[in-house]
Amino acid sequence: MLYIKSEDGKAGLFDVKPYPESEAFTPLKDRAGFERIHNGKYFIEWDCGADFSADTIQAGLEIS
Repeated sequence: MLYIKSEDGKAGLFDVKPYPESEAFTPLKDRAGFERIHNGKYFIEWDCGADFSADTIQAGLEIS
């Protein structure tokens, strides 16, 4: 799970569990790989090249 807080103040959890089954996200099964996350403003990205767009995050965000 990722805690996401957007610039407009919305905050919540984004569940990444369904994604590591796809090939691009396989490296994220390793905790050290998962922790190498970067904020790209309109997306989040990992060192392995896996990413989520702002639209994907917004669609899956469970607002708290």
